[in-house]
Amino acid sequence: YNADFDGDEMNLHVPQSHQTRAEVQELMLVPHCIVSPQSNKPVMGIIQDTLLGCMLFTQRDTFLERDFVMNMLMHVGNWDGIVPQPAILKPRPLWTGKQIFSLILPQVNLARKNQTHPDNEDTPMSPGDTRVYISNGNLVCGIVDKKTVGSSANGLIHVTWKEFGAKRTDELISEIQVLVNHYVLHRGQSIGIGDTIADDSTMRVVINTINAAKQSVQELVNKAQNRALVLLPGKTMMESFETEVNQALNSARDKSGSSAQGSLLKSNNIKRMVSAGSKGSFINISQICACVGQQNVEGKRIGYGFHRRTLPHFVVDDLGPESRGFVENSYLRGLTPTEFFFHAMGGR
Repeated sequence: YNADFDGDEMNLHVPQSHQTRAEVQELMLVPHCIVSPQSNKPVMGIIQDTLLGCMLFTQRDTFLERDFVMNMLMHVGNWDGIVPQPAILKPRPLWTGKQIFSLILPQVNLARKNQTHPDNEDTPMSPGDTRVYISNGNLVCGIVDKKTVGSSANGLIHVTWKEFGAKRTDELISEIQVLVNHYVLHRGQSIGIGDTIADDSTMRVVINTINAAKQSVQELVNKAQNRALVLLPGKTMMESFETEVNQALNSARDKSGSSAQGSLLKSNNIKRMVSAGSKGSFINISQICACVGQQNVEGKRIGYGFHRRTLPHFVVDDLGPESRGFVENSYLRGLTPTEFFFHAMGGR
């Protein structure tokens, strides 16, 4: 309900006849609300730690020892008592995560592309294991992520609901969470400060990118002061100037962010969460590692709150990036007092 404690209220309606109770049960029972009639797709799916766990559990290099497999089978909801044949027999038996995951799947068929599937790849077999194939309830290949077990149309949740109904879908969601959370509990998953640090060469690229952007903003300031700026259609000199400055600074943030993201390894814990779809995005990585970027209030750069300046710490009529809310530091490096103040303004 997204309620918080700043004056939010709720109302309770009590059904008072058998007919009303039956109607409310039919309309409001949770399994009956898995697929929304508004968009004809699920509104419930696997999220957060379980979603990340699904990705880790179904990777190609996830192998489980006999004792752990026995433990996991105890967390399979309606296990039939048959231990599957291990994928590797010698020198010791090893099971894959996909085998155990298949035990809780209903008898459905599904072919999906993973979130990280490259656009230019159209081969039936995927080198990065980004094509998910489920054949008759058996996960043949593919890493399971948000596109498969999230609330997307024609994902696993939706297909199960269409083929087997609401009750079975409800059971599937619960079984995935019980099984996968047990795996995550044993495997462990955390983020350290090491996950936020890019290498030296990347940091040099970031610093150069930001300096180049500041230089181009300075050139724009000079042009505007000399009335040499080319006006954008339907905009005044000042509006054109602000638009161009914003573009320059935002592209600096995005460029420095891409180089920072490119330098992180596949095993990086933040990158893992982004690629699973459980938390975070490209912009979070770029702000943590590279540069927080321009802070806006009501869609504009920080305006003059003082006489012809933003704060008393800047000179009058300063149009440069720093005095108008551009944060060139990353969260890792920390913000200066003025950057912190502008960031607080943008945040509310």
